[in-house]
Amino acid sequence: MDVTLLPNFKGGEKEFAANMFFDGTNRIFKGRLVPGASIGMHTHDDSCEVIFILEGKGTIVEIVPSSGEESVSPVSVGDCLYCPKDHSHSLRNTSEEGDLVFYAVVAKQ
Repeated sequence: MDVTLLPNFKGGEKEFAANMFFDGTNRIFKGRLVPGASIGMHTHDDSCEVIFILEGKGTIVEIVPSSGEESVSPVSVGDCLYCPKDHSHSLRNTSEEGDLVFYAVVAKQ
């Protein structure tokens, strides 16, 4: 799979690089965020997402549906993150030294 560069993806900072497979319904990809890059806040209206962190450090910001409040959590190698349908989240590389690399599956529901 070729690398796709997506500047300011979902309103995020810098660019998101992804080797992405898309079958017309679901996406599977290996993503890379350079230091300071992010994927902007977005809602999974008709899908869910599973993210597995392979390299680096960062933060995930989730919107708590019941209160609308933001929840910020650190992420690092080995973490598995889940964003259910109708939930919102963003992902940021907070490291100054290395890329945040992850696998993700976005599945339609």
